[in-house]
Order: sequence, then structure tokens, then C-alpha cells
Amino acid sequence: MNIENTKAQMRKGILEYCILSILGNREAYPSDILSELKESKLLVVEGTLYPLLTRLKNAGLLTYRWEESTSGPPRKYYKLTTVGESFLDELTNSWKELNKAVLTITKKATK
Repeated sequence: MNIENTKAQMRKGILEYCILSILGNREAYPSDILSELKESKLLVVEGTLYPLLTRLKNAGLLTYRWEESTSGPPRKYYKLTTVGESFLDELTNSWKELNKAVLTITKKATK
């Protein structure tokens, strides 16, 4: 079994939650989202981020606005919708429960 594949699957599983959490704090430009994910050691490429942003937008969780840029084409800034905020709250509660369960099991396994 390939450990890198398993680690990649774990990261993919929480990527949506992390992106929504970033946008729960502020609106952001995709390169800012990528930078924050990379700083947190969740290595993501643009080819992964953009389809996910589109899917979240199509699901009604995100909206965006265009802003003119002095150094190139206009930029698209994403933010959560009201539905997205509620969805993020539910994910946060689920994450807390899941994290607690995993810690309980893994602590038992390391004893």
C-alpha cells in the first residue's frame, strides 16, 4: 500500500472544509487561498482549487465579485454565502465530533 496515496486522500477529504474555513474568515482571491493552504502544509495546486471553488459556488455556498487589478486582469474574490456560513457551521461541528472520535481511538492504539 502506498502511504503517499493514503495521505493525499486524507488531505482531499478535508480540503473543502479548509477552503470554506478560510473564506469564513474573509473574502479571498484564489492565490491567497492557495498560499494559506500551503503555509498550513496542505499542498494544493491551482488545478485542484479552481474546480472545487466552482463546485462550491454552483452549490450555493460561495459567491464572488470582480475587482480591477492594477497589475493585470480583474480578480475574482470569493466569499461565503449565508447558506455557505450555515454549511461551514455544520462542518465545524462534524469535524469536532470526528476529531474527538479519532483522537479517542488513536490514543488507545498508542498505549
